[in-house]
Amino acid sequence: MTRTLFLFAINLLCFIGFSQNADLFKTEGITGELHKSNIGKVTFMNGNIPLDQYKKSDFLESFKLEYKSNLNIRIFLDNSITNYLHQLAPDLSAEQLIEMGNLQFAFYIDNKFIYKDNINPGCNFGYGSSKDTSTTLRIPLTSSKAENLWALHMWERFNLNGGEKALTNGTHNLRIEVRPYIITNKSSDAIVGNLMAKGQVKLIIKTPEVTAKQMEIQPIAPNSEWKVSDFQFDKKKIELLNKEIASYNLKEITSVVAIYDDKLLIEEYFNDANRTTLHDTRSAGKSFASTLMGIAINDGYIKNENQTLSSFYNLKEYANYDIKKDSVKIKDLLTMSSSFEGSDAHSESPGNEENMYPTENWVKFTLDLPTDPAKTNGGKWDYFTAGTIVLGDILDKSVPKGLDKYADEKLFKPLNITNYQWQYTPQKVPNTAGSLQMTSLDYAKYAQLYKNDGVWNGKQILPVNWVKKTLTKQIQIPERDNQFYSYLFWNKTVTYKGKNYETYYCAGNGGNQFIIFKDLPLVVIITSKAFNKPYGHPQADKIVHDYLLPAILK
Repeated sequence: MTRTLFLFAINLLCFIGFSQNADLFKTEGITGELHKSNIGKVTFMNGNIPLDQYKKSDFLESFKLEYKSNLNIRIFLDNSITNYLHQLAPDLSAEQLIEMGNLQFAFYIDNKFIYKDNINPGCNFGYGSSKDTSTTLRIPLTSSKAENLWALHMWERFNLNGGEKALTNGTHNLRIEVRPYIITNKSSDAIVGNLMAKGQVKLIIKTPEVTAKQMEIQPIAPNSEWKVSDFQFDKKKIELLNKEIASYNLKEITSVVAIYDDKLLIEEYFNDANRTTLHDTRSAGKSFASTLMGIAINDGYIKNENQTLSSFYNLKEYANYDIKKDSVKIKDLLTMSSSFEGSDAHSESPGNEENMYPTENWVKFTLDLPTDPAKTNGGKWDYFTAGTIVLGDILDKSVPKGLDKYADEKLFKPLNITNYQWQYTPQKVPNTAGSLQMTSLDYAKYAQLYKNDGVWNGKQILPVNWVKKTLTKQIQIPERDNQFYSYLFWNKTVTYKGKNYETYYCAGNGGNQFIIFKDLPLVVIITSKAFNKPYGHPQADKIVHDYLLPAILK
């Protein structure tokens, strides 16, 4: 081969290689001198400092990490996320790349690897950033505000997976490394690219000092409507619980109440809550739809829980008619086991609750849904909030004067619950999907009603047969060992010192739980504002297992 032909071949190969890996998008480029001198760096800052105001002197070398703080990072890159992903999978389109890939964050403490997180492809960087063109990214890791941001959840996952354990009192070096990743259809394993950026900061950790006053058991004030228990429990365990909450090892707990043998044993409030606070317990409010359904059946307004939707709606008037819809029973909606194509566990599901809330009519949204060919009515449990809206609508149209007044007359007034707050659907029907706000002691009355077989102050408020059906394992929850679902109540067994204690409970986002122990004379109310936090329910379980049961079963 002549020298001229050889050079031509080399240049052709280089041209082909360059063409295959050429960027898909023209980026915003280098945004300034600060960017130019820090390409490939993760920098740390206190709060959100706009890029045009961000200076080298704002780069943090150390940061005092507290429960409520605002640790942010800004990443300086020489290309955009989509272009980095294109280098990993040059045959995929831009749309495919952002559907299959994103960034991987790796966290190190004191040069020891702790955790890596392939953030969901759907996670965007907001604040005017574009995956196609942006070369700088601002990401909040912690926030003093109540925000629902993917980056805050990533930081919480890091804490849960070793970060919190590693960040003991003292000074620690946090290093973050960022790489692109993609998961193609050919493999379930992530293809991870080269290091895009890294940076480090010294974190100063100091556990808040807890005063003796904060640890003290809060005295039960008079006029609670409850008889006060004289049962002797281990007070040191509750003092330790108070210490954990005050030091934010247990986060955003607002109340812990224990009823023992039908008497008020423990009444503790935290984080600015008190006896009169109305707590938003989210989906724990679903259980009230079950209660009211039992009362309405007993009153004869509804035949029984085996009545089908076709008794209440002409389903042919709704979209996606299928004969399977006609046979959906009230019981199927109570046990989250209907054939509707709706699942709150899967964001892509047509019937996911997040698709319902923006619509003008939540009942129509639900009844318009198609059925799932893989589901049979009553066959398999799948959490389906929209179905509880239909239950509320059935009640509202079946009972005299509507659900609002019926609930007040038949349930709340007999329990002397006068201070409560419903949310409402767009049709002004009480929202049976949740967020029925009450005080902790009123939630305790509701849970104790079930413990009393439906009796309150000598009067049968809730039919005993409905209580028995509710406190029965109706359907197994898939992929959860020995956990079941009932009529909008959950079931699980708590093991303590080798002995099993069966519980039925109402549960809501954030770690809100009303717990009825089947074989102990115990009812527990835990309210919390840890909404959308991965630690919400685990820390409620911890309160029961590590503090309340040891205090009571001493």
